[in-house]
Amino acid sequence: MAADSSRGSGRFPTTHWSVVGRAAGSQGKSAAAPAALADLIRTYMPALRAHLVGAMRLNPHQADDALQGFLTDRVLERNTLALANEQRGRFRNFLLTALERFVIDEHRRASARKRSPSTSVVDVHEHESAIPSPPAPPDLFERAWAGEVLREVLRRTRQECIASGRSHLWEVFEARILLPVTDGLPVPSHEALCQRLKLGSPVQAANALGSAKRVFRRNFRSVVAEYAADESEIDEEIRELWAIFSSPRA
Repeated sequence: MAADSSRGSGRFPTTHWSVVGRAAGSQGKSAAAPAALADLIRTYMPALRAHLVGAMRLNPHQADDALQGFLTDRVLERNTLALANEQRGRFRNFLLTALERFVIDEHRRASARKRSPSTSVVDVHEHESAIPSPPAPPDLFERAWAGEVLREVLRRTRQECIASGRSHLWEVFEARILLPVTDGLPVPSHEALCQRLKLGSPVQAANALGSAKRVFRRNFRSVVAEYAADESEIDEEIRELWAIFSSPRA
């Protein structure tokens, strides 16, 4: 999985609580609210969708409908973001809980009235067994979120290496660290990389890898710092993300 530069050149949308507050003001009060809300949606929707499909067992079309209904009914019309509270935990967990409640509420409403294809955003009446009770553990959601973070870290790492005129740092990192994990490619020797990248010696290739790792770690912390509340949460989040990356898939 090479870094995907097509995902855009902008920064990872922050979810500092000030940004959440601006998004919560999206019912016409704040000029900055629509942009803040768009950032939040773009950041969290892939992970929320993965949870709907994997944990709540909606098919992809139902998941898309559920997300659209959630955004329209809860986020825009009811301004659910105004209920988010920094003291009560991570913002993404707040969103996940709100989404689960929305889907379950839709199911209950559908069960209480005559079945009609046009009366519910998601026709969960036919999929009662797909609604977990209690909700399934958010493993898929956390994995999807970790993937979003990693993609942004890799994008920034690649961009920084190229912008600083040290593209060979990224190429060494990609060849020895990234592609063996994502694509199952063999790890090339430093000697082979010297020939491929026209480096002076295997030592230079090893030094390039060390430098690339430092760039990666710096960008990793920078991305997490844009949505974690403080230094202690940054450290905790980094530990949890590494645990997710290291754990085998079920």
